[in-house]
Amino acid sequence: MRRTSRLPFLTLRALAAVALIAGGFSGATMAARAAGPHAVPIAVARHLPLGTVVTIEGTATTPADAFESSFFDKGFAIQDLTAGIFISLQDDLGVAPRRRVRVTGTLADSAGLRILVPTSTSDVHLGGNGPAVPPLWVPTGVIGEATEGRLVRVVGRISQAPSSDLPFGFKLAVDDGSGEVQIFINTQTGIDAFALSLHQLVAVTGFSSQFETHYEIDPRFPADIVTPGH
Repeated sequence: MRRTSRLPFLTLRALAAVALIAGGFSGATMAARAAGPHAVPIAVARHLPLGTVVTIEGTATTPADAFESSFFDKGFAIQDLTAGIFISLQDDLGVAPRRRVRVTGTLADSAGLRILVPTSTSDVHLGGNGPAVPPLWVPTGVIGEATEGRLVRVVGRISQAPSSDLPFGFKLAVDDGSGEVQIFINTQTGIDAFALSLHQLVAVTGFSSQFETHYEIDPRFPADIVTPGH
């Protein structure tokens, strides 16, 4: 089985002592927001020790709960100009890509993936929509720690045919000649993995993720997998 366990979320939340953020993103709450915790760039946050409580701001790059079948939560990823990270939540806040987010949480590791765990939904402040975050085009062999947390795109041929890893999802591999990368399709995305075939040329967009010792790309919805000419 692919996913046997993820983070002990309730334990993490019980241990996290986080001050509530007093504002959002509207002009009416700017004074309260200024009094809250200082936000740091996501790249800085990613390199702080596990267990650190930190505040970050960014734009959502994945829908809430798109990866629930393998992440076991209803979280989403955000990204700023420096990096990206997954926000782990048990409640679905209905976040969609482009939504501006300010969040305070505890840095944690979930089967190798660096995540941020808010104590409660009150630590997540949603703003309006901003510009869409463009995916970072990278060779398949480059997907790794340097891209983790970001929205990425690769183009290559399917080197391992789609196979079932239910109830978690489906997996396949893509290679552009620089090295193979696993594509993991969560069941909530509605992507038909078996519409794809070995050696087919595909462009894949998704969240650059990690599970235990390997890195992967997790597409978010059907439009994230494109077969040229179709």
